[in-house]
Amino acid sequence: MINLWKSYDKKLEDSLSINRKLSLEITKMKSYALLQSMKPIKIFTLFAGLVWVGLGGYIVVNLFRYAYADVSHFFLYSAAIQLVITAIALIIYIYQLVLIQQVDLSEPVLITQSRLSSLRSSTLWAARILFLQLPLWTTFYLSENLLQNGNTALLIINVILTLAFAFAGLWLFVNIKYENREKKWFKMIFQGKEWNPVIKSMELLRDIEEY
Repeated sequence: MINLWKSYDKKLEDSLSINRKLSLEITKMKSYALLQSMKPIKIFTLFAGLVWVGLGGYIVVNLFRYAYADVSHFFLYSAAIQLVITAIALIIYIYQLVLIQQVDLSEPVLITQSRLSSLRSSTLWAARILFLQLPLWTTFYLSENLLQNGNTALLIINVILTLAFAFAGLWLFVNIKYENREKKWFKMIFQGKEWNPVIKSMELLRDIEEY
């Protein structure tokens, strides 16, 4: 009777062990699939960004070189700064694609969690950096002639808009943090394929760790 009981316990333990392993593998596969679903949008964004920076950079460089005196300095400097900021964001996108590519189903959960944490952090940094462009969209169309001979009321409105956009960009740069993820404005910005797969993957792996 005792031997039968022990045999039953062993079979039960073996069954639970198998179930844990299967649960672990299924969860890791779900996490992997979620991360892979991010690749198409990131590759498309990277490609579009490279085209934008390449063409924009070519135009700006040639304007600086051949027509600097005839082109608004506001346009040149606004466009140049915007392209530099976009280029920095593209470097972050390349880093993210490398992180996603490095995720391996056979690696320990802690390593995958570390990659996901880096992916989450870099996603926030890309958004923070890109929002610094906001005031540039209110200055690129200005010109020296407009400042000297333009309508004063319109110029005042433009200054107010520029300051408002600059404040918004800096505020978002400072406040875009993972700690604010439950706030409405944060959820409005971070949703879809750029964000949800990372968070869901982290939650799945956290459940494994707790289990």
